[in-house]
This record gives sequence, C-alpha cells and structure tokens, in this order.
Amino acid sequence: MPGHLIRRLHQKSTQVFQQRVRQAGHDITPVQFAAMEALRGAPGIDQAQLAHLIAYDRATIGGVIERLEKRGLVQRAANPRDRRARLVSLTAAGLALIDALLPVVRGLQADILDGLAPGEREALCRYMARTLAMPWDEAEGVGP
Repeated sequence: MPGHLIRRLHQKSTQVFQQRVRQAGHDITPVQFAAMEALRGAPGIDQAQLAHLIAYDRATIGGVIERLEKRGLVQRAANPRDRRARLVSLTAAGLALIDALLPVVRGLQADILDGLAPGEREALCRYMARTLAMPWDEAEGVGP
C-alpha cells in the first residue's frame, strides 16, 4: 500500500540524512535543516509562516526554533506589527552551517532512491510533487 511505502521511504530518508550529516561532523535533524533552509530563503518571517513553508505544525515549530536558538543558529525578535508573533532569522553561525550542509544534503539525495536510475528518481519526485499539488520547481527546494 502507498502509505506503508511512503512511511518506509521517509524512514530511509531520515536515516540517510542523519548518517551523512553526522559523518560530516554536524548534529542537526531533517526538520531543523528544513527550517534553516527556509529561513535562508525567507529571512525574518514569523514562526507561523515558517511552519507553513516547511509543512510542519505551528504548535511544534516553536520547539524546533527554540533548540536552534539555544545553539546560536537562529534568532527571534518581536514583530513590531504583531507583538504575539516572533520573527525568525538565521544568525551568521546558522548561515555558515547551512552553507556547509547544502553540499552534503544535495549529495545524499541519490542515496535515498538508490534503487532507481536517475530518470526514475526524477519521475518519482515529479509524481510526488504532483500528488502534493506542488509545482516541481517549488518541490525541488523543500527540505532534505
């Protein structure tokens, strides 16, 4: 069934990501990476917008941001237009980490779908993007 296969592929994706990132000397989760990569492209957005960008629930994104903030990778500031909202951006250390991780994460993509030929990998990614109603070019920049 598709749901089971998607769950198993997600497990493989997470495992490959964590293994390669650790081998590169870093300690970051796929969700933390996705959040930081989204902030790289949209600095100064609020936490709710960030949650939407990476398709993560608003209730949990606060904990993700809090852990990144404690590590000095992101900073939060009050939104002058809405005091309840917190604006989030990468610190210099966060930007340096993303720059170091991007080649690692790009390099591990083929390993997630290592049983497929390059054309099959692209076709599968296109089908997944279509299933999620995402334009292919938008899907290419999403998370690990």
